[in-house]
Amino acid sequence: MAKLVAASLLSADFSMLGEEIEMLNKSENDWVHVDVMDGVFVPNISFGQPIVKFIKKYAKQPLDVHLMIINPDRYFEDFKNAGADIISVHYEACNHLHRSLSSIKELGLKSGVVLNPHTPVSLLKDVLYLCDVVTLMSVNPGFGGQKFIEHTYTKISELKTLINSLNLNTLIEIDGGVNTKNSSLLYQAGADVLVAGSAVFSAENPPLTIKELKK
Repeated sequence: MAKLVAASLLSADFSMLGEEIEMLNKSENDWVHVDVMDGVFVPNISFGQPIVKFIKKYAKQPLDVHLMIINPDRYFEDFKNAGADIISVHYEACNHLHRSLSSIKELGLKSGVVLNPHTPVSLLKDVLYLCDVVTLMSVNPGFGGQKFIEHTYTKISELKTLINSLNLNTLIEIDGGVNTKNSSLLYQAGADVLVAGSAVFSAENPPLTIKELKK
């Protein structure tokens, strides 16, 4: 089981974005998590390809791009060109999820699917072999700093059982309300990657917090 941390730039200080990324470069952080929101699929707007391109210019770690947008297929190539290494789409936003995941992989990127808190993991059975990563939202998507949904532990166990039954190496990523108090429980439940925003960027010592999240 991997123990990876993906610091979410949504919680970074955007007046010092270059410095924040440089801090991550020097830390034990594994992936840089980039939340792209359109104000339609989720009730918030973040940033698009130009900012991702800027982030890629400075980041030395893989860009984990989380598309919280409708019709995401239109933008896969744009985000690849901007520097994405992993592109994850929401199950709830894709009418043809098999096609979407296949398109991401055909671009030479790692593919991921994201499930909102109300979406059962059993719905992924027929496309799981196309997923390098499955992200379970442990808050309702759109805003950082929300309270962790406890039912996520059950979903992690269910997803891990499904992955093992299909003899796959798909990683389980958890996004929302992750901190140093629940990180060890999440790993124990079967998580491989923890997305941490507020927990990292609001900490007095972000590199130390990243290190603690990986224990």
